Amino acid sequence: MTQGFVPPPYPYDRLDKFKSLADKFDGGLVDLSIGTPCDAPSPAVIAALSASNSERGYPPSIGTEALRNAAQSWIQRKFAISIPTSQIAACIGSKEFVATTPQYMKLRTPDRDTVLFPAVSYPTYEMGAILAGCRPVAVPMTPTGGLDVAKISASDIKRALMIWTNSPNNPTGDLDDLKSVAEWGRKNNVPVFSDECYVEFTWSRQPESILQHGIDGVIALHSLSKRSNLAGVRVGFYAGDKEIVNYLKEVRKHVGMLVPGPTQAAAVVALNDDAHVAVQRDVYLHRLERLATVLSKWSGFKVDLPKGGFYLWFDAKDGWAFAEKLAAEGGALVSPGDFYGAGGANNVRVAVVAPDTKIELVAKRLAKK
Repeated sequence: MTQGFVPPPYPYDRLDKFKSLADKFDGGLVDLSIGTPCDAPSPAVIAALSASNSERGYPPSIGTEALRNAAQSWIQRKFAISIPTSQIAACIGSKEFVATTPQYMKLRTPDRDTVLFPAVSYPTYEMGAILAGCRPVAVPMTPTGGLDVAKISASDIKRALMIWTNSPNNPTGDLDDLKSVAEWGRKNNVPVFSDECYVEFTWSRQPESILQHGIDGVIALHSLSKRSNLAGVRVGFYAGDKEIVNYLKEVRKHVGMLVPGPTQAAAVVALNDDAHVAVQRDVYLHRLERLATVLSKWSGFKVDLPKGGFYLWFDAKDGWAFAEKLAAEGGALVSPGDFYGAGGANNVRVAVVAPDTKIELVAKRLAKK
């Protein structure tokens, strides 16, 4: 009997063996491994969850008119782009979109079978390709951390269904040359999908969307999980090329991809409020600076601040050894870099998603070593 697909261990489950090392500390484990927001959403957003009266009926798969209008307005304010609401649609957070879109793109273009993605990246880009029965092909990175599209072979270009870019990148925090990637995609007739869920936390320059470099042939993906501390309500949206958006909208209707009505109502409030994001930016920047200082002093490794995102990413010589040592001496859990591709094996990713009191607890523990 032929062996079917066997799901690999979920990356973060592999860290369970370190939890007992960290649990022994007074105050317990400080989990810096998963990018799960810990800060409170705005009270207005929470109020909207219970006051929309939208929980009874089926919500529109493409998103309510109010949600698409709010997304349109946010795109205009943030990036000075005017895009019709007909070219914007909702998704159930960004992860499900990343994981499921390759199968829909394969239905759209059955003579292509390859998904291109950054060599150091969020693991769901590769897994989405695998689950669609496609070829996952990692694209080498430039010295500045973007996609080195010049190194994609002609045969892979010919077979490419789509290419993912992620800027700011998870885990590295690097920023891609989105204009060049968009132009490459149009030149080679390869749709470009730009995951921009960390764009509000761009530190080294103004936030950028691929939509600023033309809408044809590109899709931008956004999420409220990070910007508004709403990972638990699962809401995001995608926008861009008219034909691709319309195709995905129609397929997703048949699948029943529905963002819950109360969630959509809360997202409208969140997208229309930029003030809470400015506050959250300050919180994350402070935590990045604090943990970079603490870990550099304790480990002796060079820990630079990222260009974007809320992760520290640095060369620790051996990611697993560093993670084990930090769990044993600081009671903190972090992600070894090989979770994000073989090219990251020496690295570590530290998510600054614990409250300041917890981060200071780790600092206090490490100061004793």
